[in-house]
Amino acid sequence: MLTGDDLIRKSALAIAAAVLLLFTGCGNDSTPAVSDSVKAKANISGEPQSISEFAMDTYMTVTVYDGETETALEKAQEEIKRLEKLWSVTDEESEVYKLDHAAGETVTVSSETAELIAFAQEMFSKTDGSLDISLYPIVAEWGFTTGEYKIPDNETITALLKNTDCSKITVDGCDVTLPAGMSIDLGSLGKGVTGDRLSQVLKDNGVTSALLDLGGNIQAVGSKPDGSDWKIGLKSPFGKDNIAKLEVSDKCVITSGGYERYFVGEDGETYWHILDPKTGRPARNGIISATIIGSEGRLCDALSTSMFVMGEEKAVELWRSMGGFDMILITDDGRLIMTEGLKDSLTMYDQYSYIKTEVISDKA
Repeated sequence: MLTGDDLIRKSALAIAAAVLLLFTGCGNDSTPAVSDSVKAKANISGEPQSISEFAMDTYMTVTVYDGETETALEKAQEEIKRLEKLWSVTDEESEVYKLDHAAGETVTVSSETAELIAFAQEMFSKTDGSLDISLYPIVAEWGFTTGEYKIPDNETITALLKNTDCSKITVDGCDVTLPAGMSIDLGSLGKGVTGDRLSQVLKDNGVTSALLDLGGNIQAVGSKPDGSDWKIGLKSPFGKDNIAKLEVSDKCVITSGGYERYFVGEDGETYWHILDPKTGRPARNGIISATIIGSEGRLCDALSTSMFVMGEEKAVELWRSMGGFDMILITDDGRLIMTEGLKDSLTMYDQYSYIKTEVISDKA
């Protein structure tokens, strides 16, 4: 995962990185209480019980409303730590670290890591290279992993781009070979996969109602205890509040936005951490927020980044060709574009009633 834990601990950046705010009721209801330890073994009251863990360069909170609470939350916490151990870019014992420092040699990894890299290659192909896990050295060069921001010169970016393109990675079973000079980071997929794994852990322990907030990635297990949909606040890219409310059950809601992590250069320009793999520079294709709603966290995570990078026209084209998920795009000219499956579940807040909303169908 990305480094730079100190960045997340700073309150200003933590606020900026709050892609989605969680609501358990209507409007601006408060979020479920978070505790650092499990309070009850079996939760039959419907009162939320939570754990919070710092991993993958963000805070992750798991809140459950039923099931064998103590066992479920303990196993969820163990799973977060296990996956962090596999995919950290800084832990010398992690599989990603070993791949990044193998100097072109083959490394035998777990089936989970090999499958995730293969999935990343699949998404690289489907998105015309908009998602590339080999961008890590360029992200680091911009300072987004350390907070020591700078604008790299053209020569530096050109040189670093020569060692990107994750389609060049060889995956043969559990044997993975990165070209010499290439480094990867699974951060663009890791939280989504973690959400999928945690959801299954909770369900295996009798949980039918839970919410996961993985650094802004929201994953709902089932519905609210009373059977109604969860109400998720969609972060406004124009301010610190929410632009709309989305009602979902048993779905992932994952957003990528230019306001998550950024800096203002000496030239007065804003530079965000979502880079275009083709240029090595912040993606600027008219999208300032891309939200994907679907059943698989891994796919939603990959697509939220990809759609941001691709821009409106290509994003809509990809949605129509793939199907199986819904999408919300917010453009830099003040429009909100939603897929037709969301027209009855998305409600704009009054202060943003001026935003022009467009509903698109699966036919051009």
